Amino acid sequence: MTIPRGTTQSPKYQRLAADLRRRIAEGEFTAQAALPVESELERQYGVARNTVRLAVDVLVNEGRLVRLQGKGTYLREHPVLDHRAYGPTPTASPREHRAAPRDCLAVPTAVYLGEAAEAGRELTVDFEMMIVRARVDIAERLGLRPGEAIVVRRQLRMLDREPYSIEESHYRAGLAAGTPLMEPDQIDGGDEAVLAALGRTEVGAVDHLVARMPGPEEAQWFQGGPGVPLVVQTRVTYDRRGPVRVIETRYSADRSRLVYGVGDLGARAQLPAPAAPVDPARADAP
Repeated sequence: MTIPRGTTQSPKYQRLAADLRRRIAEGEFTAQAALPVESELERQYGVARNTVRLAVDVLVNEGRLVRLQGKGTYLREHPVLDHRAYGPTPTASPREHRAAPRDCLAVPTAVYLGEAAEAGRELTVDFEMMIVRARVDIAERLGLRPGEAIVVRRQLRMLDREPYSIEESHYRAGLAAGTPLMEPDQIDGGDEAVLAALGRTEVGAVDHLVARMPGPEEAQWFQGGPGVPLVVQTRVTYDRRGPVRVIETRYSADRSRLVYGVGDLGARAQLPAPAAPVDPARADAP
């Protein structure tokens, strides 16, 4: 087995890491079995032991592999949860699922709870409320001046005690003042119930999706590998009068997948959910 040269001459360990990524993507390795030991990879590729070690280090830093003392090196696979960023609210019945509203704006909390229940996982949420100065991008989307005071409601979501997402809803201070939005607690019916009572029912939204590396505090909270990026979904919601709020949600890219439905999905086949991958870091020692 040889290391592909590629279009440019890069260090040998990086080319070895690229070929190991290819083999992982093609399913040659599984989470249930250890990767070949360093001496075997050294023999397969005809390279020095240090080259193998550096290549494996790259994939460990990317969060693709994990070294387990006394066990070997395994694929690091977190259970991936599909989040319906825009589509039917999950229900127990496929018929109800197809007939459900095509819009998640009204019940996002129910969507997360339903998805966790479908996956057989436990969702817990910590709430915080802050009054901060609006960032330039948030102010622009809400039609404010940069630096104006806004109310931010933060939700820290955990799945089976593993960090899942950080969601921050940004409101104009004048809209939130004197309402339950100023409380650092979950609201019965969700924030949407408060908005509806204020005559600001959300009827549409625009999503912006980007990927970026986490900052130090985000990396500490998500507990991901140093090379694992975040998927950041920024949703601007609107009612008939204009923008209502900006919701910024950050997900760890190795354990979340955003799903968007487009068009009529009534005839979509109801496929069984894939089995959750086994994380060897949690498995009992052989």
